[in-house]
Amino acid sequence: MKKLLLPVLLLTVFSVSAVRLAYEPLTADERRFAIDYYEKTKARLLADVKGLSANQLNWKADTSRWSIYQCTEHIALAETMIWQWVQGAEKQPATPQKRTEVKVTSDQIIAMLTDRSHKFHAPEQLVPGSQFANEEAALAAFVSRRDSTINYIKSTPDDLKDHFMAFPFGMGDCYQGLIFLAAHSARHTLQIEEVMATPGFPKN
Repeated sequence: MKKLLLPVLLLTVFSVSAVRLAYEPLTADERRFAIDYYEKTKARLLADVKGLSANQLNWKADTSRWSIYQCTEHIALAETMIWQWVQGAEKQPATPQKRTEVKVTSDQIIAMLTDRSHKFHAPEQLVPGSQFANEEAALAAFVSRRDSTINYIKSTPDDLKDHFMAFPFGMGDCYQGLIFLAAHSARHTLQIEEVMATPGFPKN
């Protein structure tokens, strides 16, 4: 009987180990990093646009540039769309074998997205087009989605490391998708700051 028990116990241990290798929940450091980044990028955007007049919000350096309001609208729209993209990837079957395809770190994702020297065209569904009533409505949508995502990151048991997303720069996991989301808002907050620093920007 003892001879039979040993193989069974070994099989159980190996099975549990295999599950652990396939499923790695977020570490405390990963949660902390993401939450801190989400909070900081949210606060920077809100601080930048606080108290701006309608004239300042809608001013453009030229017809090819976005106004501050359009940047805010784009951020708000993307906040929901990228979140849905992450959740869609999370609902697909886990594919831990794709881990070897991930060649970028979260820090590199942030660096790439916040590099304003490289320009990108927004997908059609994210092009600003007065999809909110005003700046306040766009910001309210942004804050609501952002706070909900922060709460998700604080407590989710979801397997974000074995579900993957194809970014423009290569494969990343769903945790990196969440970092991508916050970095996207940081990118366009920098764009807002560029507008405000442009010669001719209204003083009031």
